[in-house]
Amino acid sequence: MENEKVYGMYFSKIYPLLVNKAVKKNRRKEEVDQVIRWLTGYSQEDLDQLAGSSVTYGEFFQNAPCLNENRKLIKGVVCGVRVESIQEPLMRDIRCLDKMVDDLAKGKALEKILV
Repeated sequence: MENEKVYGMYFSKIYPLLVNKAVKKNRRKEEVDQVIRWLTGYSQEDLDQLAGSSVTYGEFFQNAPCLNENRKLIKGVVCGVRVESIQEPLMRDIRCLDKMVDDLAKGKALEKILV
């Protein structure tokens, strides 16, 4: 049930939170966008359009043009859960993005985040 709540959130509400998390730690919106584009395969134009739309977070990932195969290499803890242990594929993809933005906000080099 909790997963469905996350999937139903609007990407337009989550996107600014992801950006703000990084910007507060002296990172740039462009770096967050690069992480999202790497993970999902969306173009910058698509991302800008989706950030102002009514697409849900679940739909954002389900409709991603090309989820990066290397996302399976992302490991670590986010929200108290190990990313690599999440069984539900959609939630794992969502938590991969969370982990990547967390790493960005913690000062990790972008080249090391984009595995």
